[in-house]
Amino acid sequence: KRLLRLLDFDPDRHLATLLADNGRAVASTTDETQAMRLLRRMKSEAALLIALADIGGAWPVMRAARALSDLADTAVDAAARFVLAEAARAGRLTPKDKAQPQIGSGYIVLAMGKMGAFELNYSSDIDLIVFYDPAAPALPKDAAPASLFVRLTQRLVKVLQERTADGYVFRTDLRLRPDPASTAIAISTAAALSYYEGVGQNWERAAMIKARACAGDIAAGEAMLNDLAPFVWRKYLDFVSVADVHAMKRQINAYRGHGEIAVEGHNIKLGRGGIREIEFFAQTQQLIAGGRNPGLRDRDTLTTLDKLEHDRWIDAAACEHMKQAYGSLRTVEH
Repeated sequence: KRLLRLLDFDPDRHLATLLADNGRAVASTTDETQAMRLLRRMKSEAALLIALADIGGAWPVMRAARALSDLADTAVDAAARFVLAEAARAGRLTPKDKAQPQIGSGYIVLAMGKMGAFELNYSSDIDLIVFYDPAAPALPKDAAPASLFVRLTQRLVKVLQERTADGYVFRTDLRLRPDPASTAIAISTAAALSYYEGVGQNWERAAMIKARACAGDIAAGEAMLNDLAPFVWRKYLDFVSVADVHAMKRQINAYRGHGEIAVEGHNIKLGRGGIREIEFFAQTQQLIAGGRNPGLRDRDTLTTLDKLEHDRWIDAAACEHMKQAYGSLRTVEH
């Protein structure tokens, strides 16, 4: 029934309606079971619709990747609004507008990696980093922000990834946060800024290129990313930074199966000449040149390659070769 129904719809219009209607319904319900059911059924229908549009050639591969990313955005945003509304009803948050508890909450959810760049694939986990502002206006004076926002994040992850009779929405990975082995799953903005300014690594600068505020207090998230800009976009690189870039490339090369390209068993994502290597090339050029050239600061891989070619960091032939390879590899991946 669902298959036949979807075949009659315009995919762009139906996806937009599906996400908007379910996003609103999840954010407004007070029942956790209902919220989880709505999210999982939205994911199920959207995944089938996207697959049909992708396999049937109605959408190019990167339009399908964008649609999967929009699905993830809607799911995370709706789940965040649900857990924040729960906290407001319990008196742990005092938002100005209870219908929009995320505004002024100081709860920041950043989309990282492929989600941040709107480049998700079908099998992707979603990579998130959660920060919070302990001085947010929606926090009561007697609040304990650290424990509150850790509990909210635990609830958020449960709503998104716990398996139920309807499956799960997205597997959620929080390990890109500062020093994940010794920090809580939600970190204060002050502690995060201190970490990045003091001991932040070049791989974390590369990861932050794709960071995007996707849920919670979007204004606070964008302010945080603005505060992080001097860490990510340095005007000058020292020899240590350049050596770090080389070290990151050696780590990619050391991956099993990277040494030679073969059809059977070749890893199109992590192997030599694969998806990750093209993305890594674009990001390293951004690390080197983006501090002096704000025009190169883009999350999207294909757009970044175009900008590198426009600024003559790479020639037209190299740009076109990488773009075609990236599109072909992503099609195989799907």
